[in-house]
Amino acid sequence: MRRFLSALCVTLLLSTTALAAAPEKITIGVTPFPHGEIMEVVKGLLAKEGYELVIREFSDYVTPNSALAEGSLDANFFQHVPYLENTCAEKGFDLVWVAKIHIEPLGLYSEKIKDYRDLKKGDSIAIPNDGTNCARALRLLEANGLIKVKEGELVTALDVVENPKNLKFIELDAAQLPRTLKDVTAAVINTNFASEAGLIPSKDALLIESGDSPYANVVAVRAESVETPAVRALVKAATSPEVKAFIEEKLVPKGIVPAF
Repeated sequence: MRRFLSALCVTLLLSTTALAAAPEKITIGVTPFPHGEIMEVVKGLLAKEGYELVIREFSDYVTPNSALAEGSLDANFFQHVPYLENTCAEKGFDLVWVAKIHIEPLGLYSEKIKDYRDLKKGDSIAIPNDGTNCARALRLLEANGLIKVKEGELVTALDVVENPKNLKFIELDAAQLPRTLKDVTAAVINTNFASEAGLIPSKDALLIESGDSPYANVVAVRAESVETPAVRALVKAATSPEVKAFIEEKLVPKGIVPAF
């Protein structure tokens, strides 16, 4: 009986120890490139701190914020600050950003012309249909003398006040833009979707945002969880020297630069 009780105690002790040592899970939603790759680096760093980072991939810009607000995600990493702020204002989400990670310059791409100055009257340009990226695309074209847009943050194609070439703007979901290159003269595409389609921003973009773009991609969480140990650990890992070195070595050649 003593041997049985001793064995039972040892078993219970080992089980309790194993449970106590089980890592806390942090579930983060990402779009695949480059967010997924960056979070794989973060995952290894968090494992050393006793956290298991579960990475869930999404193919759109809408679902990750809804999932975070509803609680099926603990954080997300796919968007820039203006997009997050605009979504929260529209949807009433109580989400905040906790770390700026990198900048993905928006670029103009084409399979039909080699120089943006070759655009002719009546040519079509596809642009993102979400508020912030639509405005961002129009500002890129404006900065290079193709159009003039009225003042304001969330401008759309309806706010173009000067259009010498009578360019036609087609607003589409950002993820679909690379597929439109066969059908339109050019398209303004987010770097992550351009890279997924095999385009190299530094080489293939006819126009590209400058490095001082304010559209840094951020890690976002629910406001109520900002001060939790898990979020603090996530921020520390995501802004670590290891992550910065990864971005500089692997992603800068693809047009992506660190924001910390």
